[in-house]
Amino acid sequence: MPHPLMFDERDPYLGRLRDLCTALPACVEKVAHGRPTFRAGEKGRVFVYYGGSVKQSAGPHERHDHALIIKPDPGEAQALEDDPRFWVPAYLGPAGWRGIDLDDAALDWTEVAELVDASYRQVAGPRLVAELDAGDGSSTPR
Repeated sequence: MPHPLMFDERDPYLGRLRDLCTALPACVEKVAHGRPTFRAGEKGRVFVYYGGSVKQSAGPHERHDHALIIKPDPGEAQALEDDPRFWVPAYLGPAGWRGIDLDDAALDWTEVAELVDASYRQVAGPRLVAELDAGDGSSTPR
């Protein structure tokens, strides 16, 4: 049984995030578990999840529908741990993933772009990272 969709295609936060992600080499968007994911290549690994939740000690998960879930650079992980804007997403948190809400009016989208770039570099292969560094700008799946 497929998961119900947990996003609105017209969501402006998703639109901005989609623009950032699809500018990266070979980015592919796929819906998984009812939420958009962005992958490095057609069969590549996820580098961004849009939307998530936080596991509560009791009761249902706390939903964060307008959230960026990323795999941070190991050198930046402690800084994110110390930043109260970031939270540990259910299921992905134990693997080092972190979330931040995009609907915060004070959010700096330059920082969001840097987080997306760092997460991409964590999962993309060396060829795609080299393509990114070369500034090719191609977003065609390979």
